[in-house]
Amino acid sequence: MDTQRDLVSIITPSYNSERFISQSIESVLAQTYPHWEMLIIDDKSQDDSNKIVERYMQKDNRIKLIKMDNNSGPAIARNKGIELAQGRYIAFLDSDDVWLPEKLETQIKFMKENNVQLCYASYYIIDGNGAIKSIFNIPKKRVNYRDLLKTSIIGNLTAVVDVQSIGKFYMEDVGHEDYTLWLKILKHIDYAYGIDEPLAKYRILSRSISRNKLKTASWQWNVYRNIEKLDLISSIYYFIHYTWNGIKKSRIKGLEDSPKNT
Repeated sequence: MDTQRDLVSIITPSYNSERFISQSIESVLAQTYPHWEMLIIDDKSQDDSNKIVERYMQKDNRIKLIKMDNNSGPAIARNKGIELAQGRYIAFLDSDDVWLPEKLETQIKFMKENNVQLCYASYYIIDGNGAIKSIFNIPKKRVNYRDLLKTSIIGNLTAVVDVQSIGKFYMEDVGHEDYTLWLKILKHIDYAYGIDEPLAKYRILSRSISRNKLKTASWQWNVYRNIEKLDLISSIYYFIHYTWNGIKKSRIKGLEDSPKNT
């Protein structure tokens, strides 16, 4: 294996993340796949999260801290990470989520053996204390662009992109930033492929359910009309599918509370 060629760039936006970022970093350090760099993009934090990151940097030079000049939100922070990424592969891990130890090894092996450009997986759903509340099992082992317009099943914390194969794509700062990235990529490849095995833990903290649902619906409509430039009839068609699939998703305990879920 050419370790430089097979390097995975892990992109982690961080904003006031002192409560959980150690757990995220520790889950990367525990990976059985050793060829990675972790780019932590600090979005003008006001807490001690940078001090925590800097302590880890002294122990492992694969961890890097990039400080944004202004607080710009997760999409812009992730895009900075994508720009600076040196790896063949790009993966995403938010500062409050964690990976299981064989996450990268499992996905990189799968992608190499099957010539996959975009890979995703099932994941556990945990609360603020790290207790597993439920599991999101991927409903399909492969999706194309039209499938994804109907429902987003690619968890950001499970996605791995082969940028050597398809090039770098960037997120739109529209709330559904990771979703728009997968749509962009799926316009250039036939399918994204999933692994029906939980490889990560997605943390959900309590938020206003009704507010998040309204915000999510607004974001979704904006993606159809202003990002994907769908006509009105197509937008309504896909919005109905997305709403129905969202109702089915919300039956998973706790998933409806998530401001991160797209």
